[in-house]
This record gives sequence, structure tokens and C-alpha cells, in this order.
Amino acid sequence: MLFSSPNTIPGMLKRLDKLIIKSFIGPFIITFFIAFFVLMMQSLWKYIDDLVGKGLDFLTIGQFLWYASASLLMLAMPIAILISSIMTFGNLGESFELVAIKASGISLLRFMRPLMFISILLCGITFVFANYVIPYANLKFVTLYNDIFYKKPAFDLKEGQFFTHIPTYAIKVGKKDPDGKTIRNVLIYEQNNPLQDNCIVAEKGVMKISDDKNFLEFNLENGYRYQERGNPLDSATEYIRLGFKDFKKLFDLSALQKQTTNDSVFRNNFKMLSSRQLSKNIDSLTKLYDSMYAKLHKGSTTYLHYTNISDRTWGTVPVLAVKDDRLIPDSVMDRVRDRSIVVANDLKNSVEFNSQDVKAKKRDIVFHKVEWHRKFSLSLACLVLFFIGAPLGSIIRKGGMGMPLVVAIIFFLLFHLLNTFGEKFVKDNILSPVAGMWLSIIVLVPVGIFFTYKAMHDSQLFNKEFYHRIMKKIKSLFTTFNNRRSANS
Repeated sequence: MLFSSPNTIPGMLKRLDKLIIKSFIGPFIITFFIAFFVLMMQSLWKYIDDLVGKGLDFLTIGQFLWYASASLLMLAMPIAILISSIMTFGNLGESFELVAIKASGISLLRFMRPLMFISILLCGITFVFANYVIPYANLKFVTLYNDIFYKKPAFDLKEGQFFTHIPTYAIKVGKKDPDGKTIRNVLIYEQNNPLQDNCIVAEKGVMKISDDKNFLEFNLENGYRYQERGNPLDSATEYIRLGFKDFKKLFDLSALQKQTTNDSVFRNNFKMLSSRQLSKNIDSLTKLYDSMYAKLHKGSTTYLHYTNISDRTWGTVPVLAVKDDRLIPDSVMDRVRDRSIVVANDLKNSVEFNSQDVKAKKRDIVFHKVEWHRKFSLSLACLVLFFIGAPLGSIIRKGGMGMPLVVAIIFFLLFHLLNTFGEKFVKDNILSPVAGMWLSIIVLVPVGIFFTYKAMHDSQLFNKEFYHRIMKKIKSLFTTFNNRRSANS
């Protein structure tokens, strides 16, 4: 039994609050880190092609993964709350502790209250993280990703293949000895001038990296250097063939190093801004959009002079047209038609040219609004998914990672798909930013209310016997209907 001795109601509720919180914390921590790890691995596979072969150290890779996965907390938090709440109430229902609590006169909502407060706290933490930490992480991620993306592969000579990532050079070796330093049948093409091609051929050599990692040194033996000299302005050139026993060649490896980009380049991107900064930018962009739209409209009227002139002959034009058959004389008709075509083409080109800027500004406003609503909607999703998970757990009355996990994944996929489709509809101008970014909340709030109502009234929504009895009633109705039909026939 849950209670071994009589107790006052306040003391009983305090013990219940501690019980439910202790039952929730463990599954929540485990599911959060599992979900975060899975999402982080998904990010790794997404960017794996950009990381392989670049010679990156473990610190850089670790920073890249952290910055890339920071925004995933906004997905890991809701799914962790959903799964852990289903598991918590499912375990209590499976051990009949929920039955004992309800039998003592305590409602389900009162029993859920401590976890409601925890969910609200987690909503606040998620919002603070989304508003301050994630923009900083996005800024660092984009900067680091830009440096990695444009970094050339690490120096790696392969037998029989040209290495062309050092500017103005193409290096090929026929064979590499097991020591990794001795190279044979070396061929080096060099092009410092577009009109001159130089090359070096050597039987063997030894390569090594300078102590500061900035230069690659080739100590070549028994070879020839072929050089073309001449004036680029003159077609006459001079060819030189120089034999050598020992020759040292240095290659600058700075082009292979990862560059460090200043993060101020991406600082004004909408994903790097807090909600306050986004609101300020939206207001400025809206004013700019309105002025551009007014300028576009005003520019269009310059081609249509008649829009600024009042037509005093409006009532008499049909009469004149009928009597004279045409208001414009035949002698100037061709000239007027050609002029009209020129004006129409100029107007079309002006509208098409200026409308691109107006559309780009409108799209920029939409992206800012999407990011602003995302911070609030995904934060509130923690509370909404709790009100789905907790009632579901008390209805299912199954603990562990079986049935609760399956149900949680189904509802999380529904939540994630609604978020994805809502954002896409907004960017395609099908829905407004408010409707699109809050689509998942709008759909799931009634679901949470429905499950909470069913859980408070001890619904048998997921009970096999409940559906078995329904099927028996349906079969009996069909049997009765068929019997009556046979009797009437």
C-alpha cells in the first residue's frame, strides 16, 4: 500500500509531491540525454562529408558538434518530457499506486500539479536557452562551418594520383616507401604564369613537414628541371633543361590551413538574434518594405500619366466613339501604338526589377517572424506534450520502454511533422507566421485536453477488453439486423 498509517491531508500531499517528482526525474534525465545523443548523431551524419579528409583535430570536431547540436535541445526537451511523463504515470498505474491515490480522494490534476510546475520551469529554461544560448551557438557554428567548408583536404599524397590542392602546383608520385617519407618517380607541374609551364622530374626524394607546419619540403635526387622563360607580351620563349643530383623544393601549405573568419560577418542573420533583436529588426524591415512598396507604386504611375488627370469627357466618350468610330486619327495611330508598346515594356521592366527587392524584403520579414515565433512555440510545446504524456501514461498503465516509448514516438513525430509543415507553409506564403509556427500547438492542445478528460474519468481508451466489448456489440447489432432482414423477406 502507498500509505501505511493515517496522516493529515497536507502531509499526504507533500509525500505525494515528492513521490511523483522522484519518479519523474530519473526517466527525464535518461530520456533527455538519449534523445540529445540521437539528434546529435543525426547532425554528425548530415555534415560527415564536410569533415572527412580535412585533417581536423578532435577539439575542432568537438566544437563543431556542440555548436551544431545546441539548437537540438529545443527538440530533445519536449520529447524527453513526453516520454518520461508517459513512463512515470504508466509505472504508477501499473503498480496500482494511481488507483490508491484516486481512492483516497485526490484528483489526477492535483497529483499532476508538481510536474506541471516542473514543466513550466522547463519551458522557461528552454526559452532562455533558445533566446540567448542558441543564437550564440548558431553564430559560432556558421563561422566554424564556413572555415571548415572552404578548408582544402589535408596533405595526403597517393601513389599514381595528382595532388592539386596547393595553388599553382600538381604533384604526383609513382610510389611511396613504407616509411611514409621516401617517394619515387616524382613529377611536379608548376604554373606561376599562364603562358609558362615548368616541371620537375626526379627518380626519388624525401618529403617532410617544417617544424612550424607551414611548409612542405621535398629533397629530390637525380632529376631534371624543365623551365620555360620569356616575356608574356612576346610569343618567343626560351626552354631550359637543368639536371641535378640534389634539389630542394618548398611548398607553402598555408592554403591548406583552416582560416579563421570573423563572426561579425554573420552577426545580423536572423538565426543569430534574440527575440528583442528580432522584434526590432521586424519593425525596421516592415517600415523599409512599406517605403519600397510606395516607391514602386509611385514609380509605376510615372509611366501612366492619365492616372493623375481627371477625365472630364467620361460621359461623352461613348457618344463620340459611336459617332466618329475612333477618337485617334488614322495618321497617328501607328505612332501611338508603337509608343504604347514602348511604355508598356518600360513599365514591365521597371516593375519586374523593383519587385524583386520588394519580394526579397518581404521574405526577410517572414524569416524573422518565423524565428521569433519558433522561440515561443517550441518552448510552450514542453507543457503541451506533458499534458499529452501524463494522461496517456495513466490511461495506458504500462511502464518501461515498450508501449510508452511507441506511443511517445508517434506523438512526437506528429508534433515534429506539424512543425515542419507549418514552417514550410509559412515560407511558401500559404499560412501566416502565427498560424504556421503555432500549428502543432493548435492541433495538440485539444488532444491534450481530450486525454486529460479521459484520464480523469478512468477511460479505457487503450484497454483491449474495451475494444473487444465494442466489437461484440457491433457484431450483435449486425446479427440482429440480418435476422430482421431475413424475417421481413
